[in-house]
Amino acid sequence: MDKIMQGRIKELIVRHPKVGDVLAEFGVACVTCAVGTCLLKDILEIHRLAPEDEQRMLTRIAEIVYPDRKVVVPLRKSEPQKKTGEPFHSPPLRKLVEEHALIKRVLARIPGMLRQMDLDTTEGRQLALASVDFIRSFADKCHHAKEEDILFKCFDGNLDIIKVMLDDHETGRAHVRAIRDAIERRDTAAAVKHLKGYRQLLTEHIRKEDEVLYPWMDRQLSDTEIGRLFSAFAAADAPMAETRRRSQEFISMLEQRFGDAERGPR
Repeated sequence: MDKIMQGRIKELIVRHPKVGDVLAEFGVACVTCAVGTCLLKDILEIHRLAPEDEQRMLTRIAEIVYPDRKVVVPLRKSEPQKKTGEPFHSPPLRKLVEEHALIKRVLARIPGMLRQMDLDTTEGRQLALASVDFIRSFADKCHHAKEEDILFKCFDGNLDIIKVMLDDHETGRAHVRAIRDAIERRDTAAAVKHLKGYRQLLTEHIRKEDEVLYPWMDRQLSDTEIGRLFSAFAAADAPMAETRRRSQEFISMLEQRFGDAERGPR
């Protein structure tokens, strides 16, 4: 079992594809990860499943890798750090989660926007441009900037989980550049394609951060580091008051016009 724990997860999944299915059942999305160089032991530390779930998951993986032998996986004795219910977030990371909530309100309205999108009209282009402005000014310059310039610098930049988050940021920016280009060319189909791609990417990205990355980071940070983060976030947010005001107005407009994604316009 030690050999499995020290192995790179992508290599393990390539050799034994069913391992990916087992990981997914326990909420560990290694199959879709763009990096995949994490060791299995590191994945256990990051996700920090309850001991019973961890034991069941590892037992099933062992059965797949060693079908001709019985491998006994001991129950981890330490208290689980991943509890049921909402994950714990310290004050600075809770601020990022609250920003995620605002971004998710926009993501929820993108399907309604796409159904009505027409870049041949002035109104259609203005709405698309406003969406790009929200993403660039709030999601990127206000939110992602705090992660990249402050939070992530508290950790080793070579960690795979940090690389995955940074890769997601760059993929999102590529989608936004493509959306902006499509607006200029009045290519509605291309704008729809990349807005869909951005929504799918950010939805999963936010889930990974809220449920996996931030709780793991909180377990590593000292009280002093958390205090420094809180002060640094406050300083970074001070010049962004106008951006936040405009972003709130944009969100309110979208919700008034498109309502809930399931129920349609209000």
